[in-house]
Amino acid sequence: MNTINQSSATLSAQSVQTARALRTLYFTRVGFSVIWVIALVTSLKVNPSIANILFIIYPLWDAVATWFDIKANAPETSKTPQYVNLAISILTAIAVALALKTGVPTAMMVIGAWAAVTGIIQLILGLKRRKVFGGQWPMIISGGQSILAGGAFIALANDPKHGISSLAGYSLFGAFYFLLAAIRLSKSAGGASRMRFP
Repeated sequence: MNTINQSSATLSAQSVQTARALRTLYFTRVGFSVIWVIALVTSLKVNPSIANILFIIYPLWDAVATWFDIKANAPETSKTPQYVNLAISILTAIAVALALKTGVPTAMMVIGAWAAVTGIIQLILGLKRRKVFGGQWPMIISGGQSILAGGAFIALANDPKHGISSLAGYSLFGAFYFLLAAIRLSKSAGGASRMRFP
C-alpha cells in the first residue's frame, strides 16, 4: 500500500499539470464546437457556400486541438494515437476540400469515415487515460458514439440537409462530452491529494 502511494506521489506533479492542460483544451474545444455550429446553421440560411469552408475548418481544428493535446502530455508518454489522429485530420481536411468539388454528399462521406476512425482513436485514448486520471467515461462514450455517427453520416450523405443537421448535432454532442470530461479532470487538476490512481 505504501509503495503504491509513493509511486502516486512521484507521478502526481506531472499528472496534475497534464490534467490542467487537458482541462483547458477540453473547455476550448467546447467553445469552438458551439461557435462552429452557430456559424454552420447561420451560413446555411445566409450563404451556403460558407458552409463548405466550415466543413474544411472542422477537421483542421481537430488537427490543431490534437497538436495541443500532444504538447499537454509528458515527453515520456506515448503519443502515437494522437499523432495518427493529427495526420488523419489533416488528410481529412484536404479530402473534404477535394470532395466538395463533387458535392456535399461526397464531403459528408469523407467526414463520416473520419468521424469513425477518430472515434476509435478517442476510445483508445479514453481507456488509456482512465488508468492515470480516472473518470474518462465521457471520452470513452464519445468515442463509441463517434464511430456510430460516422456510419450515420455515410448513410445520410445523399440527403444533404439531413446530413448537415446530423453533423451539427454530432459536434454539439462532442462538445457536451468534452465538457463532462473537463469537469471531471478538474478533480485531477486540483492537486495530488485528489488524484485517482485505480
